Amino acid sequence: MTVTGGCRCGASRYTLALEMLPPVYCCHCRDCQTWSGSAFTMQGVVGEDEVAGEGPIVTYAFTNPSGSISTQYICGTCHTRLWNVNSARPQLRIIRAGTLDDSDRLEPRAHIWVKRKQPWVALPDGVPAFAEAPPPAEFFALLTR
Repeated sequence: MTVTGGCRCGASRYTLALEMLPPVYCCHCRDCQTWSGSAFTMQGVVGEDEVAGEGPIVTYAFTNPSGSISTQYICGTCHTRLWNVNSARPQLRIIRAGTLDDSDRLEPRAHIWVKRKQPWVALPDGVPAFAEAPPPAEFFALLTR
């Protein structure tokens, strides 16, 4: 299986060096709601050497309140966010799961920042949910099971 994805207009594409779809989680924080224009974002986690992009991919970097720098990789044509890297975790790439070609096959392993979720969003039974950011070790265990 080749894991691929891309932007809305098709100008920018990426390939993940994985045998299967990446583990994903949903984030309900206000930043993710604002960035996506939706109730939450669904994000996949991959290693720094596991994503290769092509096409007009541009970057946009900003400093978070924590002081870490978040660099967004965006289609230079339609401005779809494809993935990002945070200076606090430079070994990881966070894929915008909706940009994966097989996004309809994804099953979130966790929901985070649910204290900010929209009241009409119903979370599935059996999927861990965290009021804010989960403890890193527990979150990592969920994403690597």
